[in-house]
Amino acid sequence: MDITKKVTALAVGLGLVTLSACGSSGADGSSGSGEGSRTVTLVSHNSWAVSEDVVAAFEKRSGFKLKVLEDGDAGQAVNKAILTKDNPQGDVFFGVDNTLLSRALDNGLFQPYEAKGSDLILPEYRADEDKHRVTPVDTGDVCVNYDKAWFEKKRLTPPKTFDDLVDPAYKDLLVVENAATSSPGLGFLLGTVAEYGDGGGWEDYWKKLKANGVKVVDGWEHAYNEEFSGSAGGKQAKADRPLVVSYASSPPAEVIYADPRPDTAPTGVAEGTCFRQVEYAGLLSNAENPEGGKALLDFLVSKTFQDDMPLNMFVYPVREGAQVPEEFVKFGPQAKEPRTMDPAKIAENRDQWVKSWTSLVLK
Repeated sequence: MDITKKVTALAVGLGLVTLSACGSSGADGSSGSGEGSRTVTLVSHNSWAVSEDVVAAFEKRSGFKLKVLEDGDAGQAVNKAILTKDNPQGDVFFGVDNTLLSRALDNGLFQPYEAKGSDLILPEYRADEDKHRVTPVDTGDVCVNYDKAWFEKKRLTPPKTFDDLVDPAYKDLLVVENAATSSPGLGFLLGTVAEYGDGGGWEDYWKKLKANGVKVVDGWEHAYNEEFSGSAGGKQAKADRPLVVSYASSPPAEVIYADPRPDTAPTGVAEGTCFRQVEYAGLLSNAENPEGGKALLDFLVSKTFQDDMPLNMFVYPVREGAQVPEEFVKFGPQAKEPRTMDPAKIAENRDQWVKSWTSLVLK
């Protein structure tokens, strides 16, 4: 699952619905992009969420009507976009992250465009700066979350680091997502590679994690809402795993969607297990409405959108000076020292790492 889809699943688990707005047709009555069309189409994974007034502001300012096509999880959406690149479904693709970026670039998914305002994007999130084929939009940390009440009841200190997770004290407590099918699962795998190295170190770590009873499920929604005892959904499902791979923004989501709101988050983050993801958008090659696509990319890095984004998609903005919600600062701050990895290294090794991980952990 991608960075942002988690919030929709969490809201559904709490009986709520996130606010998601998009135009369905152009001002001229057209239903898609095309030469002279006033509709611009955004293709995304199943995560797009933005306030209606912000969409209205974009449409008024640009003169384009926004249409959104959601197309599965991040990996599925990227693969489909690549397969249809000669006749794309839309004009802009949003949601390819740094774990999959090279796949999109190597397959010619995007054409160059430097969005207006991109000079205000924080340097640590920029990529492909020589060609400007992608624009950073948001960032988030994949981290192990823990159930505070469970650990307090057991009088056990929650884990803080990757090393802690293989301690026998935490045997049979952790659930993770499949690295071959899940974005956070892949992010967590990459975090262990960054921590222990790719000369056999990360494999040895996963052998220890497997011996310590780690449970693997296909995706984030299953892990978080059915297996993790600390989430609202997990409590309803009587889940019994107090550790889960999720996001640093999951604790504030648990607070914001609770009714009544608690004074403190019921879940916490093991900061020494975080891997930083960045999501990008790009102007699709062969886009039918490139001018509309450029206007949309400008919008995605505007302060209006960047300020609105956190509480709709539960990710952090990437623009300098964008507002970070108080709930994020209090309950889900970004990791001070997240694990990171050069996209080029991910590109060179990702498929082999996933293959090795699958053979080691799932067989």
